[in-house]
Amino acid sequence: MDLAETIYTLQPGRTLAISILVLFLGLYLNQKIKILGNSFIPPSVTGGIICSVLIAIIYTTTDVEISFDMQIRDVLLLVFFSTIGLNANFKVLATGGKALLVLCVIAFVFLIVQDLTGVGLAKLIGVHPGYGLMAGSVSLAGGHGTAIAWGIEAKKAGLENAQDIGLIFATFGLIAGGLLGGPIAKLLILRNSLAPSETNQHQVSIKPTQITKPETLVDTLGSLLALTVCVVAGQLINEFITTKGMVLPGFLTSMFVGIAIANGMESLKFKLHSPSIDRFSEISLNIFLTMSLMSMHLWVLADAAAPIIIALLIQMLVMTLFAVMIVFRFMGKDYDAAVITSGFVGLGLGATPVAIANITEVTRRFGPSMKAFLIIPLVGAFFIDIFNAVVIKAFLSFFSP
Repeated sequence: MDLAETIYTLQPGRTLAISILVLFLGLYLNQKIKILGNSFIPPSVTGGIICSVLIAIIYTTTDVEISFDMQIRDVLLLVFFSTIGLNANFKVLATGGKALLVLCVIAFVFLIVQDLTGVGLAKLIGVHPGYGLMAGSVSLAGGHGTAIAWGIEAKKAGLENAQDIGLIFATFGLIAGGLLGGPIAKLLILRNSLAPSETNQHQVSIKPTQITKPETLVDTLGSLLALTVCVVAGQLINEFITTKGMVLPGFLTSMFVGIAIANGMESLKFKLHSPSIDRFSEISLNIFLTMSLMSMHLWVLADAAAPIIIALLIQMLVMTLFAVMIVFRFMGKDYDAAVITSGFVGLGLGATPVAIANITEVTRRFGPSMKAFLIIPLVGAFFIDIFNAVVIKAFLSFFSP
């Protein structure tokens, strides 16, 4: 690939301004084009991909490459994973009981299977196994955020196009997770003549609206302070453990600091303002996703289109078989198990919103499942990220010299 004759690099402030405009474009298109909104495609994905396509057209027609300074994005990455840690309440996680424990074990096993599949395909076509991880749990079970985070680490290791490949898999994984979850649950329900239990029938699936006090400046500043501590302390811890020979991505240490802060404050009977944390999470996630997607070098992926499609189809097949033969069986082979299976498909190929969308649609058509609405969000919001980090690090240890 020849270098572009001219490279324009936009400074951090301009990059941020453009990313916000691109995000607005994604929000507008998702509202106007129903298939995008109904498929739960994030507006950052919609706008970011359109921007990257335009940049690719400019590059191929004029030999001018538009590049973005990603300093702000890297900070937003730490902020987003810090919000995950701050929302991890051990008391809430414990309410899932035995079913949550079983699903966690299943999820851990699936992550290994997904990565074995990706690495096997990478070896089959003769590329670095690290690219196989990007076609596995890094991007599919992990989603865009994890793909970006580990893509940065992969680039440091010499895998230049790993992040772009990961973002492509994460994007199509969202679509695949939404397409497969409902039909698989329907097949299981009809084939086994399943119906909601009497307990489900007598429970309300939507919780009463909770009245919360308006957000104040103190609430916002307190949340901002907690996030700042997570980012700064996470970086300090990361630098320290690096000197001891242990290498972890910065986002993981920031998330662990968040977990410690959240549960430490809970034990002291002091609660952070969750709506403020959620708002910071939403903003940081959408902007750093937009920045990453709009900066994809799509022209370098053109030659890899066929292997990417084949790998995605194989991962979809693996998910289908695992969901039917493992998830449904070990979750009890009843109606709840079928609904949970649809949510698990959304988690394993897409993201938590896709999983929730799957179980919402299944329960709307066939009846309520309180167990599914309880444990799927718990696994998706916390456990799967921790498990994924452990599995990815284990696989990477085999590739290290």
